[in-house]
Parts: sequence; C-alpha cells; structure tokens
Amino acid sequence: MANNSKKPPMGGMGPGHGPGAVEKPKNFKETTKKLIKHYLADYKWQLLIVFIFAIGSTIFMIVGPKILGNATTEIFNGLISKLSGGTGIDFGKIAGILLTLLALYIISMLFSAIQSFLMTNVSQKLTYRMRNDIAKKINKLPMKYFDKRTNGEVLSIITNDVDTFSQNMNQSVTQIITAICTIIGILIMMLSISVTMTIISIIILPITALVVRFIVKKSQKYFKAQQDYLGHVNGQVEEVYSGHNIVKVFNGEEKAIEDFDKMNKELYHSGWKSQFMSGLMHPIMNFAGNVGYVGVAILGGYLAVQGRITVGNIQSFIQYNKQFTQPINQIVQISSMLQSMVAASERIFEFLEEEEEVQEIPNAVSTKGLKGNVTFDHVKFGYNEDKIIIHDFNETVKDGQKVAIVGPTGAGKTTMVKLLMRFYDVNSGAILVDGHNVKDFNRGELRQMFGMVLQDTWLFGGTIKENIKYGKPDATDEEVIAAAKAAHVHHFIQTLPKGYDMVIDEESSNISQGQKQLLTIARVILTNPEILILDEATSSIDTRTEQQIQSAMDNLMKGRTSFIIAHRLSTIKNADTILVMNQGDVIEQGTHEELLAKGGFYANLYNSQFQEAEEE
Repeated sequence: MANNSKKPPMGGMGPGHGPGAVEKPKNFKETTKKLIKHYLADYKWQLLIVFIFAIGSTIFMIVGPKILGNATTEIFNGLISKLSGGTGIDFGKIAGILLTLLALYIISMLFSAIQSFLMTNVSQKLTYRMRNDIAKKINKLPMKYFDKRTNGEVLSIITNDVDTFSQNMNQSVTQIITAICTIIGILIMMLSISVTMTIISIIILPITALVVRFIVKKSQKYFKAQQDYLGHVNGQVEEVYSGHNIVKVFNGEEKAIEDFDKMNKELYHSGWKSQFMSGLMHPIMNFAGNVGYVGVAILGGYLAVQGRITVGNIQSFIQYNKQFTQPINQIVQISSMLQSMVAASERIFEFLEEEEEVQEIPNAVSTKGLKGNVTFDHVKFGYNEDKIIIHDFNETVKDGQKVAIVGPTGAGKTTMVKLLMRFYDVNSGAILVDGHNVKDFNRGELRQMFGMVLQDTWLFGGTIKENIKYGKPDATDEEVIAAAKAAHVHHFIQTLPKGYDMVIDEESSNISQGQKQLLTIARVILTNPEILILDEATSSIDTRTEQQIQSAMDNLMKGRTSFIIAHRLSTIKNADTILVMNQGDVIEQGTHEELLAKGGFYANLYNSQFQEAEEE
C-alpha cells in the first residue's frame, strides 16, 4: 500500500501549555445532530446514568472543603476555649466530621469510577460500530471514489479520525459535565460563605480572560506556522528516506541536508515563539490567582475580626477560590476537544454518506451455465464525461478464445477490462456476457466469473495456503496443492520452512517477485473462473522466470476466455486475436502473423521492441 497516509494535525502543545491550532468542523450543529441521531441515541440510558453519576461525584467532592472548614473552626474554637479556661478541643466531634468527609470522598470516588467505566464502555462500542460501518462502506463504494483520493486519505478516516472521536468522546463528555457542575457548585458554596468575598474572587476573572485571549490570539499564527513547517519537515524526511538510494546515486545528500536545515530553522523560530507565548499564560494565571488569594485573605481576616465569618469558612473559601479557575481552564480545553471530535465525526459522516455502488438488483440474471462469450457493442466511456477515452469499441470474443490487447500507454487497454468487470459502467453502448448485459447481473456474482493476474502481485499477511485459498476459502488441501502444481510453484513451496503453512510477511525476503506471481496464478487456478484477465503479468519478471510463469499461465488459460494485456509483444504471439488499441479505438485486429504482414502500427511496435532486445 502506498505510503501516502494523511497525517493528523501536528504542532500543538502538550498539556498545560495553552491551546494550539485547533481544527474546526465546517458545520458543528449539523454534525452534532447526526452524531446524536445515528449513534448516541442508541445509548441514551447509559449516557443518562453517566450524567447522574458524574453530577453526584462532583457534588460530593464540592461539599468536602465546607465540611473540612467546619473541622478547622471546631479546632480554632477549642483552642480559644482552652485559653479561656474552657473544655478545649472536642476531638470526638472533629473525628465525626472527618469520618463524614472521608465517607463523602469514598462515595465521590465510587461515583466517578462508575461513570468512567460506563463512558468508556459507550465510547468503545461507538468506535466499534463506526469502524464496522466504515469497513462495510468501503466495499460498497465505486472505484471512481478511490481514484480521486489517496490511500492515506481513506486510511486517515479509519485510523486517525475514529481514534480522535473515541478519545475525545470518552474524555470530553464527562469532563464537561463535571466542569459545569463544579463551577456552579463552587459558586453556590462561595456565595453561601460570603457574597463580598465571592465578588472579589470573580472580579479578577474578566481581567485574566482578556489577557489570556490576547496571548492566544497572538500565539495562534505561530502555532499555525509551527504546524505547517512540522508537516514540511516530516514530508521532506519521508521523501528523502523513501528515495534514499536515488539521493545517494545522484549525490544529493548536501542538497537534502541544506533543504532540511532551512525548514528546520523555520520550525525552530515558529516553535520558539509559539511555546514562549503559550508559556506566559501559566504565570499570568498564577499571578491573577495569587492576587485573588491576597484579596480574599485580607477581606476574610477583616470579616473574621468582625465576627461575620468563621476561620474555617475562610479556609474553605480559599480552597474553593483555588478550585474555581480549574474547571474554567478545563472547559477551554474541552471546547478544543469537542471541536476536534466533531471535525473528525464530520469527515466520517462525509465518507459514510458517499454514493454507493449498487451491488444487487431485482430479478438479476444468474451466471450459472454461462460459458464466457463476450461482446463489446459500441462501447463509449470516459472517467470524466467531458473527457471520453473509449470512443466506439466493438468486438466479439467467443468462449475459450485467447484475446490479446496491445497498444501504447494510455490507449485504453486496462480501461476495457475495468468496464468488463463493472468497476465502472459505460457511458453508452453495452458489454454482453453470453448475450446478457453485464448490468443485469449482481456485481458480486458477475465478478465470480473472472480471474485476474496483475502486474503488481498482492499477497496478504498469512500463510501461503491461506493466500492461495483467498478466492475459494472452502478449498481442500488437495485442491490447493493441485493448483500450486499447475502454477509450477509446488516444488518451491516445499523448499520453504513449514511449506504451505509458512506465514508471508514483510520479512519474507526469500520469496522473489516471480514466485509471488506464481502464487497469485495458483490462486486464480483454484477459483476456476470462466473468464481470465492477465494485465501485463510478466512485465517486471526476468526472462527465465517469465518462461516459467508463461507455462503456468498457459495451464491457466486452457479452455477459458482470456484477455491478455501485454507490454512484451513476444508473449502474445499465439493469441487467437490481437486487438491493437490507440487513443481509445481498435485500429488493427488479427493474428500475430497477419498484423506483421500488414506492416502497420503493430508491426512497427513489434519491430521496435525486437530491435531493443537485440541491442541489449
């Protein structure tokens, strides 16, 4: 698979360093509605329980400082009483207060653990469903969707976007509930202690917010630059690394180092400025908090002297004052998480709402008993309607015939095969299999009639046996071995450690390109298709291996309608018919000898290849 995966946004900061450049959704409201309707609505009762337990956990935690303040007041009053000749500190009462406080904290912890467990369960189930929906969707999308996007863009939806949704969903929902409850609860508790002290505490917040907003606004452009240059640096490293051999062959090391150094300096400057600006936020907020503490301490002492407030209440208020800014900062962070979550969800929904390829139709024609006669009837096609590449293609192929399609790059050879298998549909005209339009079959059933061997071999991570059985999972071991023998790969498999049970992976360097091609031929032989397509299957193979593969393909083509797209014209001399294509039309047709005798386009093409071979 191409290494062009779309990378997640980079260049943001670690925790506690302020907000970096946050990706925003195009339509927050509409995407949120879809998320609730299609996914969250199915878990409404679990989410309701999460809300209740999150609120309960927060309330029990908020009450704690007030009760602790009562214990402090009791100690203070006991000391005053002792100095006045009284009974002194009532340790029994203090113990009761502290035990009550401990019980509240334990209940709060249990509530928090339960809501965390439930939220994790919901978020993971949602993630599981999303990935399943995406996996099902991929198999229903038309080929034209993937033509317009890189592999990395599709992979990014399945990996980056779903992971972003999962992580942010799990954290943001409970955090936003607890943060809001904490702000409201603390405000109520502060007001219950002293309205005047509460006003002093709150009045500092707008000033702090304005300073922070100014810093964030200034730092955003530096974070954006940092993110951009980090992408450039990563791209340059990936490019040089993947083409390392070419860089060395052409002595491009100094140029690569020079380019990297230039981008790295830009990254350094933008990174330094962004981190410095964001680093100012923490000391500024600390300073504002400390000013608030000083104000509360002075006013609290004054009120305590007047007997309007207890010492324990001052302690409780200072604790509440310290906690008050935490949920506000948390909400700022959560808003960024929600933005990222909804932006990721938006891309997921865009993918899931893409137009699907119709897989099954009513009253579909059955493929049973069909032999493989193929007719192209005035076929016209273009990947874009305004750019037609197949103008008027006509051809009749009888079952069992071997038809070669040749021509220069871009002539339309592979396009004809894609149309035959209904990876795309014709703009006009028709393709018939045994007299039935290919549109009258269910796509999956139609494609079961075809076997394909491509230039690029595709083997997945699994055993050799599993790779050969890919098109026929219920095949017996005897059938697998028979297919391998017909493909001339059985002897090679026996020489491998564990034979047919050897696992193919990235470390399987002892399997050559030619041997991989023989394995794909064995896979096709096992499926026993009516129609065979060979798309330049030997173009990247050495001459000795090509002869082996050619022999295996001859076994494969026996009694089957075969379409051979060939670059090496020497491999299709024995074809029943050779179609010479150029610019979307068949310009010549006949056997190898007939076309050479004509001395036309094919003869020139063949002679040029023959001459190149002699020169080599």
